[in-house]
Amino acid sequence: MNIYKSRIFIVMVMAALLLAACGSGGDKESTKASGGGAEQTYELKLGHIAPPDHIWNKSAEKLGEELEKRSNGRMKVDLYPGGQLGSDSDMVQQLETGSLDIAFITNAFLTSKSDAFSAWFAPYLFGSYEEAFEASNSDVAKKILATLDDQGLKAMDYFFSGHRTMMFREKIETPDEMKGLTMRVTPSPALEDWYRSLGVNPESISLPDVYQSAQTGVIDGMEMDLDAAITSNFNEVTGYGALTNHMVWPAVMIINKKRFEDMSEDDQKIIEESMAVASEYATMQRASQEEEFKKTLEDRGMELYDIDTALFKPHMKEFDKKYKEMDPLIKEFIETFRK
Repeated sequence: MNIYKSRIFIVMVMAALLLAACGSGGDKESTKASGGGAEQTYELKLGHIAPPDHIWNKSAEKLGEELEKRSNGRMKVDLYPGGQLGSDSDMVQQLETGSLDIAFITNAFLTSKSDAFSAWFAPYLFGSYEEAFEASNSDVAKKILATLDDQGLKAMDYFFSGHRTMMFREKIETPDEMKGLTMRVTPSPALEDWYRSLGVNPESISLPDVYQSAQTGVIDGMEMDLDAAITSNFNEVTGYGALTNHMVWPAVMIINKKRFEDMSEDDQKIIEESMAVASEYATMQRASQEEEFKKTLEDRGMELYDIDTALFKPHMKEFDKKYKEMDPLIKEFIETFRK
């Protein structure tokens, strides 16, 4: 009888230990699956359309470094630059479905998702990168980001990769001389409206096809930032660059909303802080390269020159009037920063 009781006792102890072990393992797995807890690890897929040597990719690399450092190695980023995952439109769809975690998307494309992003294209609103960067931290700029919240997207932060300039095959020195020209313009209603007000015929041509279009005379010029002009050798097909600096060129760091909301508060903070560092890095790095890029283009034989800003004032007023009526956030943005 004593032997029988001893055996029952041993079996009960073993069963209790087994149940305890199973319960402990289940809790740990549940924590990992929910995205909470310090042990969660992440392989974050990040895509963008810029070439590997562009400031966008350097910013993406900076973001990856910050995430890995701040998470003690729990967060790692797999980069897909140069449109490997498709266009802005393709990547936004992937963000919405959750097959892509993070993307850098042009503000130009986002104007098709939310009118409010057109506020950034109000001409001659900012005189420097520093002014634009400061504006990106304003309440109204954050409200613009939040307009994507109901689309499965979490727009986190802005960064800037250059002012827009105008590059021509023949030298153009006044807005009047632009009338009738065909220019490549990044697809966006706001950008296209600006050029139509100047009498230009805006053409939406994908970036890889712009060089040949200028070379063959399909277009008379293009709107472009200096960084892209260098990396794509546009100086070879447009010998004249008007340094109008008429608009800043923001991109937006976006994460899949569910992915972000499933993270613990501590991990969300790591994402936010890392993106803020990458944003400042990209913007200030690009600002420091302005003179270097000008010299590079001049050394390659491009003639760079200014066009008097006052000549564009009637067109600025026309743009402001139209777009302030379109969306209250655009109105608030322009009235906040138009000096």
